[in-house]
Amino acid sequence: MPAKILFVCGGTAGHINPALAVASTLRKAHKDTEILFAGNPQGMEARLVPGAGFAFTPIEVAGFQRRLTPENIKRNVKAARLLATASGRAKKIIADFGPDVVMGTGGYVSGPVVRQAAKMGVKTLTHESNAYPGMTTKLLSRYVDKVLLAVPKAQDFLPKGPSYVITGNPVRQEIIFADREKARQELGVGSRLCILTFGGSLGAQRINEAVADLIAALYGSGRVHHIHATGQYGVELFPQLMAERKIDIEGAPHSDIREYIDDMPRCLAAADLVVSRSGAITLTELQAAGKPSVLIPSPNVAENHQYHNAMVLGGRGAAVVIEERDLTGELLVTTVRQLIEDPQELENMAKNASSMAILDAADRIVKEILSLL
Repeated sequence: MPAKILFVCGGTAGHINPALAVASTLRKAHKDTEILFAGNPQGMEARLVPGAGFAFTPIEVAGFQRRLTPENIKRNVKAARLLATASGRAKKIIADFGPDVVMGTGGYVSGPVVRQAAKMGVKTLTHESNAYPGMTTKLLSRYVDKVLLAVPKAQDFLPKGPSYVITGNPVRQEIIFADREKARQELGVGSRLCILTFGGSLGAQRINEAVADLIAALYGSGRVHHIHATGQYGVELFPQLMAERKIDIEGAPHSDIREYIDDMPRCLAAADLVVSRSGAITLTELQAAGKPSVLIPSPNVAENHQYHNAMVLGGRGAAVVIEERDLTGELLVTTVRQLIEDPQELENMAKNASSMAILDAADRIVKEILSLL
């Protein structure tokens, strides 16, 4: 009989995309494997999973808010109500599908399903993509058969005893095999230095403001091709920021300003330096592409995990880390100028980033899944 694997993930692309990458690798290597995903019906997973060609079943779970405001108290009441029914729904999903292995990759939904599977005697794994493990991973580490980690540093924050395996984070093949010269030609970079900057799909005001200063400072040199994603909230703001700095970026040949980067493999391949947040998947792709970076961790994430992610690269000489509370346009301009005026330092940072890359993470994770069958 073919093996049955249940993946549980949700909330953010950082939880969903690794699961999809592993499922795709598994399906390619073992075509008779039956795969089912479980996740929140209102979450990104409800759209991304069927879009990738996998079966999806809903289970509604919500996270608890730590800051107690009247609105958050209402949310916590709802979260408690959903949690009370989640184990029953999880039990039904597991009983109906009959998985041989259940794997969680994070998000609130992973907890009750993976925990229920373990109670029912099903083999279980959980994968943590960040350097600082989330609450779900910490709780599940006591029950699952294996805990898979992206980086060794994560073990420092987890209980002693469970079986930890370092697998890395799955990375898109398009990132690994992107052609730098072709990418630069298609983007019109030429022989210029290419700087890629972004702050997430919604956009970060502090990053947009600092990048506006950076573009203004380097604009007249003719040396730089700048690609910047403003994010959703920066679409109207960014032109205003540039106008305040007396820069008209409309039609400027080497200022590529857009809301979102939907061709990241190409832009990353072309880049000589990246300025970005430090989500787990972003850093995985920086390492795979071997890119030096200036990292500005988001302070608005659970347990400040982006700071811990960034410091892993910073500690290995692959990135410069600037906390958002310290970020100014002047500091970013000074930092970037120092780097681009020192090609040897950029090269060293690129090599250090490459040395950290785990390019076969999906294969490693599939191996751990199969070892439980």
